[in-house]
Amino acid sequence: MAAKNLLVALAGQPNCGKSTVFNMLTGARQHVANYPGVTVEKKSGSFKMGTTRVELVDLPGTYSLTSYSLEERVSRDFLLGDNPGVVIDVADASNLKRNLYLTLQLLEMEVPTLLNLNMMDVAERRNQTIDIAGLEKILGIPVVPTTAKKGEGREALQVAVEKARENPSDGFFKIDYKGLEEHISELETLLVEDPVLSVQYPVRWFAIKLLEDDAEAIQLLRRTHPDAEQVLIRTAQCRERFEKVSGNSAERHIAFTRHGMCANIAKKVVVLPQNPKRSLSDRADRYICNRILGPIILMCILMVLYEVSIVFGGWLAQKVWPLWGGLENFAASVLPAPGFMVDPLLRALAQWVVKSTTAILNYLPIFFLLFSLIAALEDSGYMPRMAFILDRLFRRFGLHGQSTLPMILGGVYVGGCAIPGVMATKAIPDERARLATILIVPMMNCLAKVPLYLILIGAYFADVGGLAMFFIATVTLFMALPVAKLLSLTVLKKRESAPFIMEMPPYHVPTLQGVLRRSLERIWMFMKKIVTVVSAVAVVVFVLINFPGLSAERQAHYEEVRDSAIQAFVKQADKTEYKDVITTDDVLPIILFGEALKHSKIGVTDKEQSAAINAEFEAKNPVYYAVVKRKGKDGKKLNKALKKVVRARKSVRREIRAERFESSFLGTMGRALEPVTQFAGFNWRINIALLSAFAAKENSAATLGSIYGIDGSGQSVQETMKAGEVGFTSLHALALMLFMALYPPCVPTSIMVKHQSNSTGWMLFSIGYQTLLGLFVASLVFTGGSLLGLSGFQAMWAFYGLCVATTLGMALIPTREEKETEIITPTSVKEHCS
Repeated sequence: MAAKNLLVALAGQPNCGKSTVFNMLTGARQHVANYPGVTVEKKSGSFKMGTTRVELVDLPGTYSLTSYSLEERVSRDFLLGDNPGVVIDVADASNLKRNLYLTLQLLEMEVPTLLNLNMMDVAERRNQTIDIAGLEKILGIPVVPTTAKKGEGREALQVAVEKARENPSDGFFKIDYKGLEEHISELETLLVEDPVLSVQYPVRWFAIKLLEDDAEAIQLLRRTHPDAEQVLIRTAQCRERFEKVSGNSAERHIAFTRHGMCANIAKKVVVLPQNPKRSLSDRADRYICNRILGPIILMCILMVLYEVSIVFGGWLAQKVWPLWGGLENFAASVLPAPGFMVDPLLRALAQWVVKSTTAILNYLPIFFLLFSLIAALEDSGYMPRMAFILDRLFRRFGLHGQSTLPMILGGVYVGGCAIPGVMATKAIPDERARLATILIVPMMNCLAKVPLYLILIGAYFADVGGLAMFFIATVTLFMALPVAKLLSLTVLKKRESAPFIMEMPPYHVPTLQGVLRRSLERIWMFMKKIVTVVSAVAVVVFVLINFPGLSAERQAHYEEVRDSAIQAFVKQADKTEYKDVITTDDVLPIILFGEALKHSKIGVTDKEQSAAINAEFEAKNPVYYAVVKRKGKDGKKLNKALKKVVRARKSVRREIRAERFESSFLGTMGRALEPVTQFAGFNWRINIALLSAFAAKENSAATLGSIYGIDGSGQSVQETMKAGEVGFTSLHALALMLFMALYPPCVPTSIMVKHQSNSTGWMLFSIGYQTLLGLFVASLVFTGGSLLGLSGFQAMWAFYGLCVATTLGMALIPTREEKETEIITPTSVKEHCS
């Protein structure tokens, strides 16, 4: 018999154990991607039922199927457009009344549904009894109890899927909306006249959606119905007549009728204990969600998360670095040998790409710990509490309670990373708040900015270094919050702001398997989306900093220096027993031989092992070994001469890099920007350092070192910069620090902004607005401070006061959401209607 395919959708509200059910059914046969055209995650998997191969699609967790949020629209579009053979509605058995709200909407959509009562163990622990047969009779669909965390009910759920496919329900549960029914019927009559619409979509459901003033339904009507405007006029009349008679809006009446129906059904089939005790979750929330203790507990948890993921993860990354270093060494070993002055193009380009990639891979330990902790917080039920505690504050700035985690990861104080910060915005359900968070996370203090801060503070604020570090570590938040509010009131004003639904689910102990699975899934998505693109961008950056290259005159000059150093060494060799043995062609190979010997002994402490390595290299080339290891009288003599050649080579390579960098496309851009950046106190050398930081923030400090000739001679970067930049004051340094704080996202972060916003336009906007904002702030501080005669330290705190005052002022500007009524819906769900 030929194998059959069956498409099954897995729907459910957040915190119902839907992901656990998905894992129970599919095991390791899973695939994670995004729905086409949106940033919502799409998880699919498969399992076998006899000869039938079932493709299971895990829909985003959503409380309802309206069109307020992206998740709701994605779920609804999939159910209506992809026509799954069966929909498994996963419900929290311990909170049936709330979960039935989604079930009733699925039945109204007339999709073939079976109800999965998951978390039966929690219901039993609370002494709740559910009449499964009675619930099946009322809803007219199969009801299957499971405890997915323990793997209980898997076979029964598969059998129910098979039965639902073979024997679909003839009728669907119908809610009586009482006074609204006549208006629903009136619109049904009009909609039936459109053959396309009436065939593709349930007519009663569509009529209800129009009465709810559903934006997506209205757009769909305009695309398909030949007389759409007349239908919309009639809909408006129906809504107006109903509101006049009932004194209530149609959408509110529909919502409360559904809630009432859920309560009636739950009352009939759920037997609650007569004297219920307060659950552990309720008792814990007295402290965790307390107005005073809540924020303290939250900060402690975030501090632990930060310390484990960023601090311990950074230490772990250092321990794992030899793995990536080994990858770089392997690439170096198979590539063409390095040259005396410059490396062959293939070697230079390949090493640049490999090092750019390993720089990102080095973050993997941090991300793994980070994603694991986030998964544990999600599974434990704490994430909604975190959003609840901070939502009222963040809403004043156009953000969301769940903006907290991305900002912490980005580096609210010092030491985060914008890449995971932007990635974490995926959990924010409000599109406007999510975009606002994405656009301010790069303004946080990522770890890569710190080297430049330390250089400038050490050079120009050494006597007040602690205060200067406190300033730069905290002022970014007072700049980001007003910017978020401004963005929400302007460019994001028309972006959709979903009703804010907040549920306090019971606390759970996270499972190790679930945490590991989700963290590994996110790591894999990160690698696919970032590493491949970073490799491509690295090629572009390589070209910008290396071409057009040196002029023929300068090339000849450096060749002359090279030849002079080599000839001097060969003359010394001719005075030893190695005359005619060591020629000019041997000089570079001897240098590389010494570097290879030194590299092979890194980490070797055992004398016998070291001796074995020496013997191996001596067997390869006794002459080279004698020179490198100072063997014999002539070997010592030539080793001294060799060190002069090595120093000359390092000097030539460094000078060529600096000169090539200065004359490169990037260097030319630095000089071209001087007329603009002079108001911020930046010259072309500073401009080059800032331009190079776009590839990675760490490049700013490294580039300054290259420009000012850092060569390991004992001078610090601070000393050489102060010596190389005559007239550069603490006010210049402050302006540069603030520009770096507001610096546009680096290439990997920009790519992540594109993925999370699903828009190249928003990526370009994030780069453009932060560049202009940074330049404005730096110019304001430098030019304003110069006109007022302020020192860098005085200007620092004057600007700090201005930022704090601006933040307080922006918080007082009301948004539309803050003016609306707050509604408390049943069973601890809090909804802010927009």
